[in-house]
Amino acid sequence: MATASKTPPGADPKQLERTGTVREIGSQAVWSLSSCKPGFGVDQLRDDNLETYWQSDGSQPHLVNIQFRRRTTVKMLCIYADYKSDESYTPSKISVRVGNNFHNLQEIRVTAAGVG
Repeated sequence: MATASKTPPGADPKQLERTGTVREIGSQAVWSLSSCKPGFGVDQLRDDNLETYWQSDGSQPHLVNIQFRRRTTVKMLCIYADYKSDESYTPSKISVRVGNNFHNLQEIRVTAAGVG
């Protein structure tokens, strides 16, 4: 079972990657979304541009699925949410679930957005 750890407050994931503290592994995964508006999908979610983003286009819950082709240890998950820019699309709760497939996911962390 995976254990969750918190990013130090104010930590910059890109700086942590440059110093070798962490390694970005999202490119090794297949990403999918429960829904998205045209031009606001996975590419925008993953493009490292804080001016672009994912915008859902369906009923809740809104899901981001990240599936690795082989068993992968994930020690840190960084999510950028900007409540000041658009409070209506900023999540109020984030649930992290792990498993061997979509049907056996177990929740390992629930946090309020902006916390953790």
